[in-house]
Amino acid sequence: MRRRVVVTGLGMINPLGTDVATVWNALVSGQSGVGDITIFDASDYPTKIAAEIRDWDVSQCGEDKEVWRKRGRHARFAAGAAVQAVNDSGILDSIRDRARVGVYFGAGEGNQDFHHFTQMVADATASSGDEFDVKAFIKKGLEILDPEQELEQEPSMPSAHVANMFDIQGPNINCLTACAASSQAVGEATELIRRGNVDAMLAGGAHSMIHPFGLTGFSLLTALSTNNQHPTGASRPFDRLRDGFVLGEGSSVVILEELEHAKRRGAKIYGEVLGYGCTADAYRITDIHPEGRGAIGCMRASLQDAGRSPDDVDYINAHGTSTTVNDKVETAACKAVFGDRAPQVPVSSTKSMMGHLIAAAGVTEMIVCLLSIREKVIPPTINLENPDPLCDLDYVPGTAREADVRLALNNSFGFGGQNVTLAVGQFAD
Repeated sequence: MRRRVVVTGLGMINPLGTDVATVWNALVSGQSGVGDITIFDASDYPTKIAAEIRDWDVSQCGEDKEVWRKRGRHARFAAGAAVQAVNDSGILDSIRDRARVGVYFGAGEGNQDFHHFTQMVADATASSGDEFDVKAFIKKGLEILDPEQELEQEPSMPSAHVANMFDIQGPNINCLTACAASSQAVGEATELIRRGNVDAMLAGGAHSMIHPFGLTGFSLLTALSTNNQHPTGASRPFDRLRDGFVLGEGSSVVILEELEHAKRRGAKIYGEVLGYGCTADAYRITDIHPEGRGAIGCMRASLQDAGRSPDDVDYINAHGTSTTVNDKVETAACKAVFGDRAPQVPVSSTKSMMGHLIAAAGVTEMIVCLLSIREKVIPPTINLENPDPLCDLDYVPGTAREADVRLALNNSFGFGGQNVTLAVGQFAD
């Protein structure tokens, strides 16, 4: 029999709060973390809103602000979430061999040194008109760029920092499969434990794309909401008037542990990772397959891995981005998987409240599923006010709902056609 994997620690920092309890309370009360962008001047962009983390710094998790000053914004969030998860689990007190514990993150790029980059471009064009002087560009870069900050752009840095913080000497891996990244990290970390490579993993994600390059890219793709006049109502998954997603930021970390290892040390158990499904659309980079074949495939694969049927599912935390295409295709995919039962399965998108955390979204929403199982409450999809005939499932609109959730699916569908579904369940010995 393959080894069972349970969740024994949780950590969260995102626009709704900087600890798990605060985020959960905000979700079930239908609060929004969206507002005007303050991290940089976004006044000339078509989108001027995002879901930012405010009033938090790395010293609040016991780390030295000066040591972390040049490290990525998302890496600081990862440190905070990791400290929460490790403290919540108490696992490090029971680990004799640090090589039997690893870190697997789905983290995005680090700090983007936009100010110095523009100085380099200015120097490269100052004396040559329309010609770009590569030598001048390089010369200026060598003069003004900070090597430590350049290193921090690497997506692998959050997992490296977290490993160093806790002297974790086992596998250290990062994947960046867009919006599916941290769900894939959880799934692959689960497989490492199942195979016996390790006894426990810190799995999670960290990302912030609320910077000029990130906002420019998504604006050019026309993927973002431009409802600047009503920020808290801008993210409206499955609503007929949805006009794009809202950028969020943050980090979430879970402690995954082999069941017998967790039981021996008397760990509290939030739930069990039962299934992991991963597919590719093999279609377009920025569009989900119109028939949802990748989404259908990963939901089915996750249930097959869990040894469960669609009839066993009590809740789906949707990818639910609030874009026109994603929401209608995800709806169609759910209908294909659940058939006649699809209208009876509650589906909600917590991105309506916290925005889209990109690489960190999946693990954050997996934690939401675990808390729904524990608290017997399904968080709502807020701002769903105008029915869309193409989105006609039960999206738990507006208000949280009490429900006996024992098995939940978490969907994560990323740019590039990456799809991951995690099946998490109530722990039963």
